[in-house]
Amino acid sequence: MNIETVLQVKGRRVETTLPDTPILSVAQQMRARAIGALVVSRDGHRADGIISERDIVRGLAHDGSNLLRMKAAQIMTRSVITCSPSDSIGHVMAVMTERRVRHLPVVNAGGLCGMISIGDIVKNRLEELELQTNVLRDVYLAGR
Repeated sequence: MNIETVLQVKGRRVETTLPDTPILSVAQQMRARAIGALVVSRDGHRADGIISERDIVRGLAHDGSNLLRMKAAQIMTRSVITCSPSDSIGHVMAVMTERRVRHLPVVNAGGLCGMISIGDIVKNRLEELELQTNVLRDVYLAGR
């Protein structure tokens, strides 16, 4: 299984925000969309950065109430870890675990083509395990 398989089920929509978006607006966007991260992009096609709930909490701890006067570009993670549609789910799980990230933009030919969260990976893995369990049960029952 690869990331393309997950995107076919989940969809390819990538929620983005502009670098000059105020942090309060970023948080409101995340809440309204029930998501944990936004790709920061000037053009909507390339990732300039990523801003997550974790970035906001770190910013609050560092800057206190001044955070609300700051822009997305000031606290976003600039070195964006990405994956491609052809990457295996196992590889992406390992990257997320090793790098301690919960969201990866999916990039193909330099452009955004999706967003994968740890929740998407877990859901896919559980469905895969359920299918394997059902097949093994059916094989066992057929042999009796």
